[in-house]
Amino acid sequence: MSNQVVASPASTLNQFLMRHKNQIEMALPKHITAERMTRLALTAFSQNRELQKCSPQSIFGSVVVAAQLGLEIGVAGQGYLVPYKGSCTFVPGWQGLVDLVSRSGRATVWTGAVYRGDKFDWALGDRPFVKHQPEGDGDDWHDITHVYAIGRVNGSDHPVIEVWTMDRIVRHLNKYNKVGGKHYALTNNGQNMEMYARKVALLQVLKYMPKSIEVMRAMDVANAVDSGQNFTFDGDVVVVQESDGTEAGEPGQSGGQKSGRPELPECTEEEFKAKTPRWRRQLLEEGVPYAELLSGIESVMTLTEDQKTTIHSWTQE
Repeated sequence: MSNQVVASPASTLNQFLMRHKNQIEMALPKHITAERMTRLALTAFSQNRELQKCSPQSIFGSVVVAAQLGLEIGVAGQGYLVPYKGSCTFVPGWQGLVDLVSRSGRATVWTGAVYRGDKFDWALGDRPFVKHQPEGDGDDWHDITHVYAIGRVNGSDHPVIEVWTMDRIVRHLNKYNKVGGKHYALTNNGQNMEMYARKVALLQVLKYMPKSIEVMRAMDVANAVDSGQNFTFDGDVVVVQESDGTEAGEPGQSGGQKSGRPELPECTEEEFKAKTPRWRRQLLEEGVPYAELLSGIESVMTLTEDQKTTIHSWTQE
Protein backbone atom coordinates (compact mmCIF):
# COMPACT_ATOMS: atom_id res chain seq x y z
CA MET A 1 0.00 0.00 0.00
CA SER A 2 1.45 3.38 -1.02
CA ASN A 3 2.10 5.99 1.65
CA GLN A 4 2.79 8.71 -0.88
CA VAL A 5 1.42 12.07 0.23
CA VAL A 6 -0.44 14.00 -2.46
CA ALA A 7 0.18 17.74 -2.31
CA SER A 8 -2.88 19.95 -1.97
CA PRO A 9 -3.74 22.36 -4.82
CA ALA A 10 -2.81 25.32 -2.60
CA SER A 11 0.55 23.74 -1.78
CA THR A 12 1.22 23.06 -5.46
CA LEU A 13 0.41 26.65 -6.40
CA ASN A 14 2.52 27.99 -3.54
CA GLN A 15 5.51 25.94 -4.73
CA PHE A 16 4.98 27.19 -8.29
CA LEU A 17 4.80 30.83 -7.22
CA MET A 18 7.83 30.51 -4.96
CA ARG A 19 9.87 29.03 -7.82
CA HIS A 20 8.99 32.13 -9.84
CA LYS A 21 9.33 34.60 -6.97
CA ASN A 22 12.09 36.55 -8.71
CA GLN A 23 9.91 37.16 -11.76
CA ILE A 24 7.08 38.49 -9.59
CA GLU A 25 9.50 40.70 -7.66
CA MET A 26 10.86 42.21 -10.86
CA ALA A 27 7.39 43.36 -11.91
CA LEU A 28 6.35 44.80 -8.53
CA PRO A 29 6.52 48.45 -7.44
CA LYS A 30 8.55 49.19 -4.31
CA HIS A 31 5.55 49.34 -1.95
CA ILE A 32 4.56 45.69 -2.50
CA THR A 33 6.70 42.63 -1.80
CA ALA A 34 6.67 39.35 -3.70
CA GLU A 35 5.86 37.53 -0.44
CA ARG A 36 2.76 39.67 0.11
CA MET A 37 1.56 39.26 -3.48
CA THR A 38 2.03 35.49 -3.21
CA ARG A 39 0.03 35.37 0.03
CA LEU A 40 -2.77 37.40 -1.54
CA ALA A 41 -2.90 35.08 -4.55
CA LEU A 42 -3.01 32.01 -2.30
CA THR A 43 -5.80 33.54 -0.22
CA ALA A 44 -7.89 34.21 -3.34
CA PHE A 45 -7.09 30.69 -4.57
CA SER A 46 -8.21 29.04 -1.33
CA GLN A 47 -11.53 30.92 -1.35
CA ASN A 48 -12.60 30.11 -4.92
CA ARG A 49 -13.16 26.54 -6.07
CA GLU A 50 -13.31 27.54 -9.72
CA LEU A 51 -9.95 29.28 -9.38
CA GLN A 52 -8.52 26.02 -8.03
CA LYS A 53 -9.27 24.46 -11.41
CA CYS A 54 -7.09 27.00 -13.21
CA SER A 55 -3.56 26.22 -14.33
CA PRO A 56 -0.74 27.55 -12.12
CA GLN A 57 0.72 29.20 -15.23
CA SER A 58 -2.39 31.30 -15.85
CA ILE A 59 -2.60 32.28 -12.18
CA PHE A 60 1.08 33.27 -12.23
CA GLY A 61 0.48 35.32 -15.39
CA SER A 62 -2.41 37.11 -13.69
CA VAL A 63 -0.27 37.81 -10.61
CA VAL A 64 2.35 39.39 -12.88
CA VAL A 65 -0.34 41.59 -14.49
CA ALA A 66 -1.47 42.72 -11.02
CA ALA A 67 2.15 43.41 -10.09
CA GLN A 68 2.76 45.46 -13.22
CA LEU A 69 -0.32 47.56 -12.45
CA GLY A 70 0.70 47.97 -8.81
CA LEU A 71 -2.62 46.57 -7.54
CA GLU A 72 -3.03 44.06 -4.72
CA ILE A 73 -5.23 41.03 -5.29
CA GLY A 74 -8.41 41.10 -3.21
CA VAL A 75 -7.31 44.03 -1.01
CA ALA A 76 -10.10 46.62 -0.69
CA GLY A 77 -11.41 45.60 -4.09
CA GLN A 78 -8.26 46.71 -5.94
CA GLY A 79 -8.42 43.71 -8.26
CA TYR A 80 -9.52 40.11 -8.57
CA LEU A 81 -8.34 36.78 -9.94
CA VAL A 82 -11.22 35.63 -12.14
CA PRO A 83 -11.42 32.03 -13.44
CA TYR A 84 -12.81 31.05 -16.82
CA LYS A 85 -12.56 27.61 -18.45
CA GLY A 86 -9.45 26.59 -16.55
CA SER A 87 -7.64 29.89 -17.10
CA CYS A 88 -7.23 32.87 -14.79
CA THR A 89 -7.46 36.57 -15.62
CA PHE A 90 -6.66 39.56 -13.41
CA VAL A 91 -9.52 42.07 -13.38
CA PRO A 92 -8.85 45.57 -11.95
CA GLY A 93 -11.64 46.70 -9.61
CA TRP A 94 -13.04 50.19 -9.36
CA GLN A 95 -11.38 50.58 -5.95
CA GLY A 96 -8.04 49.86 -7.60
CA LEU A 97 -8.62 52.61 -10.15
CA VAL A 98 -9.61 55.03 -7.38
CA ASP A 99 -6.44 54.13 -5.47
CA LEU A 100 -4.19 54.68 -8.50
CA VAL A 101 -5.71 58.12 -9.14
CA SER A 102 -5.20 59.04 -5.47
CA ARG A 103 -1.55 58.00 -5.64
CA SER A 104 -0.97 60.44 -8.51
CA GLY A 105 -1.96 63.30 -6.16
CA ARG A 106 -3.52 65.35 -8.95
CA ALA A 107 -7.20 64.41 -8.71
CA THR A 108 -9.81 62.62 -6.63
CA VAL A 109 -12.44 60.21 -7.92
CA TRP A 110 -15.19 58.17 -6.32
CA THR A 111 -18.26 56.20 -7.34
CA GLY A 112 -21.57 54.98 -5.95
CA ALA A 113 -24.56 52.75 -6.58
CA VAL A 114 -28.16 53.91 -6.10
CA TYR A 115 -30.67 51.33 -4.85
CA ARG A 116 -34.44 51.54 -5.04
CA GLY A 117 -35.68 53.63 -2.14
CA ASP A 118 -32.60 55.88 -2.03
CA LYS A 119 -33.00 59.63 -2.43
CA PHE A 120 -31.07 60.57 -5.55
CA ASP A 121 -30.81 63.74 -7.60
CA TRP A 122 -28.26 64.90 -10.14
CA ALA A 123 -27.66 67.41 -12.91
CA LEU A 124 -25.04 68.27 -15.51
CA GLY A 125 -24.47 71.66 -17.15
CA ASP A 126 -22.45 74.53 -15.70
CA ARG A 127 -23.31 73.54 -12.09
CA PRO A 128 -23.05 69.74 -12.07
CA PHE A 129 -23.95 67.94 -8.86
CA VAL A 130 -24.92 64.58 -7.39
CA LYS A 131 -27.01 64.20 -4.25
CA HIS A 132 -27.35 60.67 -2.95
CA GLN A 133 -28.88 59.71 0.37
CA PRO A 134 -28.98 55.90 0.84
CA GLU A 135 -32.27 54.78 2.37
CA GLY A 136 -33.17 51.66 0.40
CA ASP A 137 -32.68 48.16 1.72
CA GLY A 138 -31.84 46.40 -1.55
CA ASP A 139 -29.00 43.89 -1.45
CA ASP A 140 -29.10 42.57 -5.02
CA TRP A 141 -27.86 44.25 -8.18
CA HIS A 142 -31.37 44.02 -9.64
CA ASP A 143 -32.33 46.61 -7.00
CA ILE A 144 -29.78 49.12 -8.36
CA THR A 145 -31.35 51.91 -10.43
CA HIS A 146 -28.26 54.03 -11.20
CA VAL A 147 -24.51 54.05 -10.78
CA TYR A 148 -22.43 57.21 -10.81
CA ALA A 149 -18.84 58.38 -10.75
CA ILE A 150 -17.45 61.76 -9.81
CA GLY A 151 -14.00 63.17 -10.44
CA ARG A 152 -12.46 66.42 -9.29
CA VAL A 153 -9.15 67.75 -10.51
CA ASN A 154 -7.22 69.49 -7.74
CA GLY A 155 -8.01 73.20 -7.81
CA SER A 156 -10.98 72.91 -10.17
CA ASP A 157 -14.30 74.60 -9.41
CA HIS A 158 -16.59 71.89 -10.70
CA PRO A 159 -16.52 68.10 -10.75
CA VAL A 160 -16.79 65.77 -13.72
CA ILE A 161 -19.90 63.59 -13.34
CA GLU A 162 -21.09 60.46 -15.07
CA VAL A 163 -24.47 58.85 -14.26
CA TRP A 164 -25.71 55.64 -15.89
CA THR A 165 -28.95 53.76 -15.41
CA MET A 166 -28.62 50.01 -14.85
CA ASP A 167 -30.52 49.46 -18.10
CA ARG A 168 -27.74 51.32 -19.90
CA ILE A 169 -25.11 49.26 -18.05
CA VAL A 170 -26.75 46.03 -19.18
CA ARG A 171 -26.91 47.27 -22.79
CA HIS A 172 -23.23 48.19 -22.57
CA LEU A 173 -22.37 44.73 -21.23
CA ASN A 174 -24.38 42.99 -23.94
CA LYS A 175 -22.72 45.09 -26.64
CA TYR A 176 -19.11 44.48 -25.64
CA ASN A 177 -19.27 41.12 -23.89
CA LYS A 178 -17.50 38.45 -25.97
CA VAL A 179 -17.86 35.53 -23.53
CA GLY A 180 -21.61 35.43 -22.85
CA GLY A 181 -22.73 34.18 -19.46
CA LYS A 182 -19.13 33.51 -18.45
CA HIS A 183 -18.36 37.24 -18.22
CA TYR A 184 -17.05 37.95 -14.72
CA ALA A 185 -19.84 40.48 -14.12
CA LEU A 186 -22.40 37.68 -14.42
CA THR A 187 -20.58 34.98 -12.46
CA ASN A 188 -20.87 34.29 -8.73
CA ASN A 189 -24.67 34.72 -8.92
CA GLY A 190 -24.26 38.21 -10.30
CA GLN A 191 -22.49 39.49 -7.20
CA ASN A 192 -19.83 41.13 -9.40
CA MET A 193 -22.38 43.18 -11.33
CA GLU A 194 -22.27 46.20 -9.02
CA MET A 195 -18.47 46.28 -9.21
CA TYR A 196 -18.63 46.08 -12.99
CA ALA A 197 -21.31 48.79 -13.24
CA ARG A 198 -19.50 51.25 -10.98
CA LYS A 199 -16.27 50.68 -12.89
CA VAL A 200 -17.96 51.38 -16.23
CA ALA A 201 -19.11 54.79 -14.98
CA LEU A 202 -15.72 55.47 -13.40
CA LEU A 203 -13.86 54.71 -16.62
CA GLN A 204 -15.87 57.43 -18.35
CA VAL A 205 -14.85 60.00 -15.74
CA LEU A 206 -11.21 58.95 -15.84
CA LYS A 207 -11.05 60.05 -19.47
CA TYR A 208 -11.14 63.63 -18.20
CA MET A 209 -8.77 63.26 -15.25
CA PRO A 210 -4.99 63.80 -15.28
CA LYS A 211 -3.50 60.32 -15.58
CA SER A 212 -0.29 58.70 -14.49
CA ILE A 213 1.22 55.83 -16.49
CA GLU A 214 -0.17 53.42 -13.89
CA VAL A 215 -3.71 54.78 -14.28
CA MET A 216 -3.53 54.64 -18.07
CA ARG A 217 -2.33 51.03 -18.01
CA ALA A 218 -5.03 50.00 -15.52
CA MET A 219 -7.73 51.69 -17.64
CA ASP A 220 -6.55 49.92 -20.78
CA VAL A 221 -6.44 46.53 -19.03
CA ALA A 222 -9.89 47.11 -17.49
CA ASN A 223 -11.38 48.00 -20.88
CA ALA A 224 -9.74 45.00 -22.55
CA VAL A 225 -10.89 42.55 -19.88
CA ASP A 226 -14.43 43.96 -19.78
CA SER A 227 -14.80 43.50 -23.54
CA GLY A 228 -13.16 40.07 -23.55
CA GLN A 229 -10.18 41.19 -25.64
CA ASN A 230 -6.63 39.93 -25.38
CA PHE A 231 -3.82 42.31 -24.50
CA THR A 232 -0.06 42.45 -24.15
CA PHE A 233 2.32 44.80 -22.36
CA ASP A 234 4.80 46.71 -24.51
CA GLY A 235 6.84 48.52 -21.89
CA ASP A 236 4.39 50.91 -20.21
CA VAL A 237 1.85 50.57 -23.02
CA VAL A 238 -1.02 48.07 -23.05
CA VAL A 239 -1.56 46.80 -26.58
CA VAL A 240 -5.12 45.51 -27.09
CA GLN A 241 -5.29 42.84 -29.76
CA GLU A 242 -8.06 42.33 -32.26
CA SER A 243 -10.21 39.27 -31.63
CA ASP A 244 -9.01 36.19 -33.50
CA GLY A 245 -12.35 34.44 -33.22
CA THR A 246 -11.55 32.49 -30.04
CA GLU A 247 -13.33 33.11 -26.79
CA ALA A 248 -11.44 35.51 -24.57
CA GLY A 249 -10.16 33.92 -21.40
CA GLU A 250 -9.49 30.49 -22.91
CA PRO A 251 -6.04 29.06 -22.29
CA GLY A 252 -3.65 29.60 -25.18
CA GLN A 253 -3.23 26.59 -27.42
CA SER A 254 -1.12 25.70 -30.40
CA GLY A 255 -2.25 27.05 -33.73
CA GLY A 256 -2.00 30.73 -32.88
CA GLN A 257 -4.58 31.14 -30.13
CA LYS A 258 -3.78 33.84 -27.62
CA SER A 259 -4.07 33.34 -23.89
CA GLY A 260 -4.95 36.93 -22.89
CA ARG A 261 -1.90 37.05 -20.62
CA PRO A 262 0.92 39.52 -21.26
CA GLU A 263 3.58 38.62 -23.78
CA LEU A 264 7.19 39.60 -23.14
CA PRO A 265 7.78 43.35 -23.48
CA GLU A 266 11.18 44.74 -24.42
CA CYS A 267 13.25 46.14 -21.57
CA THR A 268 13.79 49.83 -22.34
CA GLU A 269 17.00 51.58 -21.41
CA GLU A 270 15.16 53.61 -18.77
CA GLU A 271 13.69 50.45 -17.24
CA PHE A 272 17.09 48.71 -17.39
CA LYS A 273 18.72 51.57 -15.48
CA ALA A 274 15.91 51.58 -12.91
CA LYS A 275 16.16 47.82 -12.28
CA THR A 276 19.97 47.60 -12.36
CA PRO A 277 20.46 48.12 -8.58
CA ARG A 278 18.07 45.26 -7.74
CA TRP A 279 19.59 42.88 -10.27
CA ARG A 280 23.14 43.69 -9.17
CA ARG A 281 22.16 43.06 -5.56
CA GLN A 282 20.63 39.69 -6.46
CA LEU A 283 23.75 38.69 -8.39
CA LEU A 284 26.51 40.05 -6.16
CA GLU A 285 25.00 40.05 -2.68
CA GLU A 286 22.26 37.43 -2.66
CA GLY A 287 24.26 34.88 -4.64
CA VAL A 288 21.73 34.30 -7.44
CA PRO A 289 23.63 32.53 -10.25
CA TYR A 290 24.00 34.50 -13.48
CA ALA A 291 22.09 31.94 -15.56
CA GLU A 292 19.21 31.84 -13.07
CA LEU A 293 19.04 35.64 -12.87
CA LEU A 294 19.03 35.98 -16.66
CA SER A 295 16.39 33.26 -17.00
CA GLY A 296 14.19 35.00 -14.42
CA ILE A 297 14.49 38.38 -16.12
CA GLU A 298 13.75 36.97 -19.57
CA SER A 299 10.63 35.23 -18.31
CA VAL A 300 8.96 38.64 -17.94
CA MET A 301 10.80 40.85 -20.47
CA THR A 302 13.15 40.71 -23.45
CA LEU A 303 16.74 41.90 -23.02
CA THR A 304 18.98 43.24 -25.79
CA GLU A 305 22.40 41.69 -26.34
CA ASP A 306 24.06 44.82 -24.92
CA GLN A 307 21.96 44.55 -21.76
CA LYS A 308 22.89 40.86 -21.37
CA THR A 309 26.57 41.78 -21.81
CA THR A 310 26.26 44.44 -19.12
CA ILE A 311 24.71 42.02 -16.66
CA HIS A 312 27.41 39.42 -17.39
CA SER A 313 30.13 42.01 -16.79
CA TRP A 314 28.97 42.29 -13.17
CA THR A 315 30.15 38.73 -12.58
CA GLN A 316 33.72 39.93 -13.23
CA GLU A 317 33.63 42.51 -10.43
